[in-house]
Amino acid sequence: MSRTGGRPGTILVINPNSSQSVTAAIDIAVEPLRIAGGPTIEVIDLPEGPPGIMTQQDSDSVILPLARLTKAHPADAFVIACFSDPGLHAVREAAGGRPVMGIAEWGILRARTLGERFGIIALSPNSIKRQQRLTRTMGVDSRFAGSWSVGLSAAESAEASIRDRMIEAGRALVQTLRADVVVLGCAGMASHRSAIEKAIGCPVVEPSQQAVAAAMGALLLREPPAGT
Repeated sequence: MSRTGGRPGTILVINPNSSQSVTAAIDIAVEPLRIAGGPTIEVIDLPEGPPGIMTQQDSDSVILPLARLTKAHPADAFVIACFSDPGLHAVREAAGGRPVMGIAEWGILRARTLGERFGIIALSPNSIKRQQRLTRTMGVDSRFAGSWSVGLSAAESAEASIRDRMIEAGRALVQTLRADVVVLGCAGMASHRSAIEKAIGCPVVEPSQQAVAAAMGALLLREPPAGT
């Protein structure tokens, strides 16, 4: 039950860059979670954000815009749809108790239920550094096999033409780094999940789906407002 008079509520999924192709890929990825009687799922981008979150500076630059947007928006839950989880804690503070999910955090949590060692398909070497820091912060570095860069921008990650490169990265994680679960390290990679999973023979986690599913659970299981 949501704070909106008993309705299932709204989940706002925010792509914190300005790439419309990435936003469209996220929207398609979460479509299976739009179920009758469930929360409304709205996907938007951040017009003032960079074209992609490629560096730590890019990630840091969107923290205040994300916090302002979250504080002002009436949604019942939020998903930050970037694998850097930019501003996750600041946005949680701005949300005033409403659930806020980061896709990296939830993608990794799901991967831990599917195998012993997870690897991440990363956009770039800079992405790998942030992923290494994230796994240490989450305390899961002992189960982190490593990341493998595909050398792409966020906008390129949804293109069908780069699928073979994605599959090669997945194979490298499994065969070279001994991962038994692979996490897609960008919200724009969703369309490649099934093909990669079939090619490498291991589970592949799409993190935006996992974060939205977690937000749905948080809304559906929370206590109703007082007096309802």
